[in-house]
Amino acid sequence: MIIDAHAHLVAPNSFYAHRSNLLVSGGQYGDHLSAIVSDKDLAASAEQNVAIMDGVGTDLQLLSPRPFLMVNGTARWHDIIDWTVDSNQLIARTVKMHPSRFRGVGALPQQAGRDVTSLFDEIDRVVNDLGFVGVLLNPDPSEGMNASPPLGDPYWYPLYEKLCELDLPAHIHSGQCCNGRETYDEHFMAEEGLAITSIYRAGVFDRFPDLKLMISHGGGPIPYQVGRWRSHREMARAAGRVPQDAPTFDEVLRKFWFDTVLHNPDSLELLFKTVGHDRCCFGTERPGSGGGIDPATGRAYDDIKPLIEAIPALDDDARTAIFEGNARHLFARLDI
Repeated sequence: MIIDAHAHLVAPNSFYAHRSNLLVSGGQYGDHLSAIVSDKDLAASAEQNVAIMDGVGTDLQLLSPRPFLMVNGTARWHDIIDWTVDSNQLIARTVKMHPSRFRGVGALPQQAGRDVTSLFDEIDRVVNDLGFVGVLLNPDPSEGMNASPPLGDPYWYPLYEKLCELDLPAHIHSGQCCNGRETYDEHFMAEEGLAITSIYRAGVFDRFPDLKLMISHGGGPIPYQVGRWRSHREMARAAGRVPQDAPTFDEVLRKFWFDTVLHNPDSLELLFKTVGHDRCCFGTERPGSGGGIDPATGRAYDDIKPLIEAIPALDDDARTAIFEGNARHLFARLDI
């Protein structure tokens, strides 16, 4: 079975028109979601996505909302709540239409500066009422404006405790970026690197050993720049800033999970070599930013399954783990 652990909702245009109306009107145009997005239109979008999955051999996708379209930052709190709830409801309706092809990963209502416990109601709702298998966590709800604490900060600890209690994984994925120096693509990479290094420096896994975090896009820059962080760790050990028996950077790195949303075979091979194939879940983010056609192969860059199958260092057991087994271990609710 091929499980795509990183995929986003394909929705009718009417849903995104609803987002615009919601934000511009301050929630005044709050028609019920079923009146905005009909079952017929949603079914057409879902069937389009199923056809894409069939075309590349994917059996099951874990759907979350499109992160760059989430409403975070300094938006009005009731708008954040409304759009988050509506996004998760639309995923739930999509799952109900194709229960053997989709499962849900819920967005959270994040606002810069608001206490992290404000996420708990929606976590409980998507788990208990909607049957979702994970949550999507934006590590920078201030969207590049330097107003969000890094993921190693104690601000996040009540959330980590909640996730551990539920055995619920969080998929770390940034959203929009408003600072003008980078597009959201570059913001993704920066925040993924910062997520890993801030959690590592703060010893978060020592406090929360059962915490499950999947870092998007193959860990961003970290596997490529791993030598820098290995050196930092050993310099700190030599200077007495960390205990002599403290784990190496690589040992901490292997406490994270990673997806395979890397559109280059050499990058994938480096990821597996650096963090281990047993910490990687197959993901494509398809359809998404990898939809360009590689002139060398004639295939879309996000057709990642053949790239993994062609890596000679992976045997059949390793490929099975990447394509299915690791996701089942990370997302324990898949089998519920």
